[in-house]
Amino acid sequence: MEEKKGKNIGFNIIKNDPMDGHKGFGKGVLTLDNVSPVIIDVDAGEAAVEVGAMHARSAVEKGIKFLPNRDEVPDAKPYWVVWVTIDRKEEGPYYAGVTACEMTVNREIRRGYKSLPEHVNRLDKSIKRHIIVDHMDEKSKQILADFLKNHDPGMWERSEDKLKSDLLAN
Repeated sequence: MEEKKGKNIGFNIIKNDPMDGHKGFGKGVLTLDNVSPVIIDVDAGEAAVEVGAMHARSAVEKGIKFLPNRDEVPDAKPYWVVWVTIDRKEEGPYYAGVTACEMTVNREIRRGYKSLPEHVNRLDKSIKRHIIVDHMDEKSKQILADFLKNHDPGMWERSEDKLKSDLLAN
């Protein structure tokens, strides 16, 4: 990515139920505790968990003014922000929700394109255990599939078939 850090940050792994012991208040509320943003640098062929992307503060996004019209950002470098939600089944943790959003950045002019409503809606869909990756280009799908498999082969194996087929279908 743009800035390399020495440590490799992993996914937010499932914590205890944040509503545990709250006597019903807030039960059923969605939580961001188990969601991690992954940024795919399409040109570099890399993917990494980038916790700062949760609040649009990733290394890629810093110092960039985002515009809602992609035509206003010429010669932009393509990225994907992928919201990955981890859940647990009897056999163990798995990738439960995986949704991708397009983002482009032209660092030279300090401008980028992304649709904020799309990013918010896809984050919500990931939390609700949806898989939305079929609109990604083939190269990006392969980068994401390889990243998720290598991060934790067991979580990949326990994940829904839809995730695997949508990412690996040619």
